[in-house]
This record gives sequence, C-alpha cells and structure tokens, in this order.
Amino acid sequence: MNIEIVKSKIHRVKVTAANLDYIGSITIDKDLMNAANIIEGEKIQIVNNNNGERFETYVIPGAKGTGEITVNGAAARKVNVGDILILITYASMNFEVAKKFKPSIIFPNEENNLLT
Repeated sequence: MNIEIVKSKIHRVKVTAANLDYIGSITIDKDLMNAANIIEGEKIQIVNNNNGERFETYVIPGAKGTGEITVNGAAARKVNVGDILILITYASMNFEVAKKFKPSIIFPNEENNLLT
C-alpha cells in the first residue's frame, strides 16, 4: 500500500509578485527550492494564510537569493502581493518507508530568505 505524505514545505513566505499575464505556475527563489528539496516542474499546493485559498500548480525556479515568490497565471487572482503562503509538496510511497521518511521543512525569514 502506498500513501501520500508531506515531502517538502516552505512555511510562511511572502508573495512578492502576482503575474496574471503568464501561462501558469509559481516562481520560487532557487535557494528556497534547494533547501526544501523541491524541483522544477514539481506539483505544489499553495495555502494562502490571508484569504484561506488553497490551490495547486507547478514550480519554476527564480533567481537565487532574491526571495522571489511570484504566483503566475490565473492563480494570480488568488493572492495579493504581501500575502503569506505555505507551500507544500507531497510524495507517494510505501507505508513502511513513509513511517521513516523525514520531510524537508524550512522556515524562511520575513524577506523570504533562509535563516542563517
């Protein structure tokens, strides 16, 4: 039996831009992606703490060290610049393997940068 569990989580990042005129996705600072073990094209759930919206899209990398969190395409209507998001990816794995799996969870600072 396989189950879905949290693979990666970026907890409380601030939306830096919302780009309606783009084909879709969320752009995430590559440093944050690397720290959270998220790859380009990965499906991601976005939880907006400000308005309760929950939606899914895919990830594209942003420039390293910029703190960029840009929601693109139609999903841009579900956020405002400055909103606080939780970004979550999941993995499907064997139940016994899942019991031992440790997700990559990061807590960036208020500028969307990694804490040092």
